Amino acid sequence: MFPFLLAVRTGLFAEGRFLGRLLDEWADDAQEFIHTKLPHLLVVAAIAFVLIRILRAITSHMTRIAEQHAAGPARIAQVKTLAGVIRATGLATIGLIAGMQILDTVGVNFGPLLASAGIAGVAIGLAAQNIVKDMLNGILIIIEDQFNVGDTVRLAGLAGTVEAMTLRKTTVRDADGTLYVIPNSQITTVANLSIGYSVATVNVSVDYSANPDEVLKLLTSIANEVRNSGEFRQLFVADPQILGVDAIKGSELIFPVVFKTLATQQYGPIREFRRRVRIALEEHRFLPGNPYRVSSTFAEQTANSPNPTASESAPAQDPTSIKAEESNPFSGN
Repeated sequence: MFPFLLAVRTGLFAEGRFLGRLLDEWADDAQEFIHTKLPHLLVVAAIAFVLIRILRAITSHMTRIAEQHAAGPARIAQVKTLAGVIRATGLATIGLIAGMQILDTVGVNFGPLLASAGIAGVAIGLAAQNIVKDMLNGILIIIEDQFNVGDTVRLAGLAGTVEAMTLRKTTVRDADGTLYVIPNSQITTVANLSIGYSVATVNVSVDYSANPDEVLKLLTSIANEVRNSGEFRQLFVADPQILGVDAIKGSELIFPVVFKTLATQQYGPIREFRRRVRIALEEHRFLPGNPYRVSSTFAEQTANSPNPTASESAPAQDPTSIKAEESNPFSGN
């Protein structure tokens, strides 16, 4: 190394010459950087690294505690969503502060940069108003616990299951597998189908000729059988309600049956109830209702009843009251 330095300090790099003075200044700058600025950069990088590790540990611990002690899947989804938002926001904040410290340490002048950032900020703010609205609405959705990952919802006219959500957007997948990305600013009304319970009404249509009391007994029996079956017993919140004859359309009697089940769990009991109703109507010889069918009950009574106009004979006409036919003597008509 020494012979190399000695060779460098000769010729054009000799002490006192231009390149020699330049080499001396570079050596002084490198020495100052190593003694003063490099430790500061290492400290900033170490602090940023430690803060990132702490942030990830905290968010992972939050998720792990929620999975072990949470009351249900909804609470776990809520904690995971909140942990993801905290992690993303914290990483962005730490990166921004560390980057500014590094630029300040290496001597970057922040005056023009901040002035340019102010002008660019105004332009970006005017162009990115929807992004700001997305983030503000996303914060309110999380704070108010309007919905969480895994909930079945209707948002912005779209229905499906929430797969992911951030401060800016919500991802929803519908029943046929289509994935929708909805900006949070477009979410003005939230219909959460996964909270509490679900209520479903099944309209059973029976022909007008059926006895309503017998139909009510039959539907009550079928609904209670579904309610107490081992497959669906745990899904019901309350006993089914049979409301009686709700409407008459043509020869159709409509009997509403109301099921109250756990949230989004009403489909299985409804299908089973409809299957059993179909079989029971055939066994009891009840015709299904048809609004365009005309009942034959009154028509048969009318056909079997005597017709007074047809059965009674018309009285004989008095021959003296018969008017003579008149004819025109001129035309002969």
